[in-house]
Amino acid sequence: MKPFIIKTTIYPDNRGFFKELFLKKKIKFNCKFTAMSCSKKNVIRGLHYQDKKKQSKILSVLKGRAIDICVNIDKKSKNFGKIYKFDLKPGLLLYVPNNYAHGIGFLGKENILLYHLSEYRYPEHERGLAYNDKYLKINWKIKKPILSIRDKKHPSFKDLFKRNNS
Repeated sequence: MKPFIIKTTIYPDNRGFFKELFLKKKIKFNCKFTAMSCSKKNVIRGLHYQDKKKQSKILSVLKGRAIDICVNIDKKSKNFGKIYKFDLKPGLLLYVPNNYAHGIGFLGKENILLYHLSEYRYPEHERGLAYNDKYLKINWKIKKPILSIRDKKHPSFKDLFKRNNS
């Protein structure tokens, strides 16, 4: 399975709007954990994954705009290493299967992202790929990214998977 956009319904009226975020009839997904992040413009979070207790994700930008990157890290997949890129804004949901490293770059002045996850967060199983990996050549549309200390230290795609194959 590859990442895909889930269409939702927005019901606007004179007060604002009401938006459906998740309907089980649209996708089979067992949510165990919901989280939220607020990010400034030019923040990049990722590329993250858990090597055990893998997480599928449903993401929704509540405010702002983001570029979302998903990298297939399933060595058994014919699409291993393939990159999927999505432009996310309020009104769209993105489903990310559990065999993908996931990252998101924020383009709005203030950005609020809601995450629904199929598995709990296990810090001992958290891993990542370098956001600026030369092999992956991801264009984040961000010239001066703001990164966490952890995200600055992730290995490259080739180094990570070459080391794991030894």
